[in-house]
Amino acid sequence: MTIKTIISDNWNLVKQDVYKILKGAMIAAVGAFCTFILSNVGSIDFGVYTPFISGAISVLFNTILKLVSTTTYIK
Repeated sequence: MTIKTIISDNWNLVKQDVYKILKGAMIAAVGAFCTFILSNVGSIDFGVYTPFISGAISVLFNTILKLVSTTTYIK
């Protein structure tokens, strides 16, 4: 089996880097959207804790995403 290595140098983005950036942005957006829905539809006011709740929902979403996907790591 041949292992293909892609190097991302300083100040250079490859396709895989852009994919990871967009994936992280999507996860953050889902967390913010869920917080928005919870606070507006559910009539829950998180007050000053809103950023923490949004972050926690993003981490929860990312954890679920990792649990349901298959990941291969190269040593």
